[in-house]
Amino acid sequence: MAGPTILHVDLDAFFAAVEQRDRPELRGRPVIVGGGGPNDRGVVSAASYEARAFGVHSAMPLRTAGALCPRGVFLPVDGAKYQRVSRQVMAILRRFTPRVEPVSIDEAFLDVAGSEALFGDGETIARAIKDAIRSELELTASVGVAGTKLVAKIASDLRKPDGLVVVPLGEEAAFLAPLPMARLWGVGPQTRLALADYEVRTIGDLAALPADVLVRRLGQHGAELAARARGIDPSPVSDGADPKSVSHEHTFTVDTHDPDEIERTLLALAEGVGGRLRASGLRAATISVKVRDEHFETRTRQRTLEEPTDQTETIWRTALELARPEVRGRTIRLLGVGASHFGERQQLGLFETGDERRRRVTEAADEIRRRFGSRAITRARLLGSRVAEPFERDPMTAPDARRVGRVRRDPGADGSA
Repeated sequence: MAGPTILHVDLDAFFAAVEQRDRPELRGRPVIVGGGGPNDRGVVSAASYEARAFGVHSAMPLRTAGALCPRGVFLPVDGAKYQRVSRQVMAILRRFTPRVEPVSIDEAFLDVAGSEALFGDGETIARAIKDAIRSELELTASVGVAGTKLVAKIASDLRKPDGLVVVPLGEEAAFLAPLPMARLWGVGPQTRLALADYEVRTIGDLAALPADVLVRRLGQHGAELAARARGIDPSPVSDGADPKSVSHEHTFTVDTHDPDEIERTLLALAEGVGGRLRASGLRAATISVKVRDEHFETRTRQRTLEEPTDQTETIWRTALELARPEVRGRTIRLLGVGASHFGERQQLGLFETGDERRRRVTEAADEIRRRFGSRAITRARLLGSRVAEPFERDPMTAPDARRVGRVRRDPGADGSA
């Protein structure tokens, strides 16, 4: 039987590790990337393993991190530097296979099925990648090797930092069974609460539940979880060619029915989708929204525009109109905004209109974010918002941005790991 061919490569505490590499006096010290000091507003983007020993983790408020780790070294995000290093990492990965799917600035999936004759089996390639990253970039990476993206991703996270975990084909379910249920994609606090009556604690417990029970409790999401709990994940590794749609989603920490919070969240998601379209030189003719309520019932609506767009304001207004009838009278768990049916951006005319002047402003803001980090500029309405920054964790522009959403290629990190 052939060995597993999918790798998930994840840089260890990427932002903090780059800072420690470039500033030797920081090695061995607790480094916290995300702001200039513990009294700044904002959240932790990455924490070195020395800082994690104090309980500091990504997405934690900087003030909380300062209280937990008063001797921590706080540094601002240097987006341009991290992007340069990310490009070097991705170049190393592409030496081994052209089938590389970046999923954030510091992680990627690889399908090495066609490379084994040249470089050896999946484990051998994983070791070669780790060695190259260490010797050439003075960084460490953790790698999971498996037959599916789902299992490879979980494997890469198990023995950080500098880990390597190989899951042989046919052993996916046994590998997952003892792990906490929270490690599985799509399992959050609400899912655990919905399954509390069944005393489900591990992925194996989840796999043991009849699929029809999960469907009754969680709808279509339950059917997907039943497959994932057994290690089943049919999604292929994509090399980034011809994306069919772009989408961002946000799951609320606490389900909400607050109209203002819903509108702000849709704005942040539209900002992310628009930013990714502009970064790729695309306009979308169709805008869609996804709404999931407290009962896990999911509704989607879409609208085709008269003119394709990449502008946040247009995407947001359309998403608002689509979402309003779906959120009215409901408590909302998740919101998503998507864009599809792409066309290339057209050249501006000789004489600017008001819309074109607005585009100039938007593009100037995009450039500021690219040069100085995602938090360098934001809309006033999004100040204090708990929705992730729109330019974080972005696979469409990766390795030039961090990802919050997803690029879908069919019709239908981050720097903290």
